[in-house]
Amino acid sequence: MIGPVMVGPSSSHTAGAVRIAWLARAVLGAQPERVTFGLHGSFAKTGRGHGTHLALLAGVLGLGADDERIREADRLADATGLRYRFESVELGDVHPNTVRIDLSAGAESHVVIGSSIGGGVVRIWQIDGLDAYLSGEAPALLVRHRDRPGAIARVALVLADEGINIARIVSGRARKGGDALMSLEMDQPASEAALAYLKHLDFVIWARQLPPLPDV
Repeated sequence: MIGPVMVGPSSSHTAGAVRIAWLARAVLGAQPERVTFGLHGSFAKTGRGHGTHLALLAGVLGLGADDERIREADRLADATGLRYRFESVELGDVHPNTVRIDLSAGAESHVVIGSSIGGGVVRIWQIDGLDAYLSGEAPALLVRHRDRPGAIARVALVLADEGINIARIVSGRARKGGDALMSLEMDQPASEAALAYLKHLDFVIWARQLPPLPDV
């Protein structure tokens, strides 16, 4: 594997950590005001020596894995007034390079869990307790909605009407008929008009479009 272009020392513990936190910020859709990083496995054991703490802060500040300011991310975070802390957590039988990011801005908050699986490649696999899939390699769409028949088909139809091909879709739900989450990765982003239409569907709680990672 050649790459990624990054600030070191580790593609898994540094570049991957930046990318997970960048995607968590994108899920929130704003500059976080408060963040708790729950470090699991090797992230907890060796993260500080590999720059993982700085990398995570850089990601939630919106920096890419190739940004030299990663080295001063703690100073940058303090300058923005970001309130943050790190803790060690046990997340069960998951990849050792995994982090739980609890972040909020104003009244909105989300809990994002992701893993750095090698070579800077990352996967967000849970958002707010629901199964998800984000790689950051393509435009993505998150739709939090009420679980009902036809919900996924309706969203897919809106995208199909725009000529958008869905590369991957994962749907998670807390229980039958309860809250659910669609995460879709697409060949191209949806228009603002399509996104506005989705937000006004009666079963949609919120919808948010995410751009690809800035350094892929």
